[in-house]
Amino acid sequence: MTRPLRLVVITGSTRDGRFGPTVTSWFTGLASSVSAMDLDVVDLADIELPVAHPAWGAQPSASVAALGARLDVADAFVVVTPEYNHSFPAVLKNAIDLFREEWRAKPVGFVSYGGQGGGLRAVEQLRLVFAELHATSVRDSVSFHGAASVFDGGRPVDPAISHSAGANMLEQLEWWGSALRSAREARPYAEAA
Repeated sequence: MTRPLRLVVITGSTRDGRFGPTVTSWFTGLASSVSAMDLDVVDLADIELPVAHPAWGAQPSASVAALGARLDVADAFVVVTPEYNHSFPAVLKNAIDLFREEWRAKPVGFVSYGGQGGGLRAVEQLRLVFAELHATSVRDSVSFHGAASVFDGGRPVDPAISHSAGANMLEQLEWWGSALRSAREARPYAEAA
């Protein structure tokens, strides 16, 4: 029997008073109810990341090495991101850029939140970043426009819409995650990169 897919969910904001943990909590609850994937939640606020990147090949800090190990065993990712100034948070870019092979040939989904744009501009930029890292972003995403007003008690006010979007994205992540895991096992992606 094959092991379940491992989905790493990354909370990409570390600001004081951030809304990200609310959105992440909602999403992981949904994922647990509609998916058989094993979840690992990474909150960047809990990880000590370097401001200056070490030279390639240098020994990473213990916290960076631990994060790398969690990303390495992942079969798929979901990034929960706000939109800051029409983009995504610097701490998220920093965390992404610390790694290369850990992202390769794995699918990435996005849950975004923000004002009128719902974080969609951040997601479009993240798609470009992950494409450069040889990750595959899935088509469907979840976005919350005016997030603070569409959540009540940690849940979306209109759960049917967000549930449907989240379930669709999870289906795509499971398909891509399974297909790409099989492909990586048959032929390591490093040979094609």
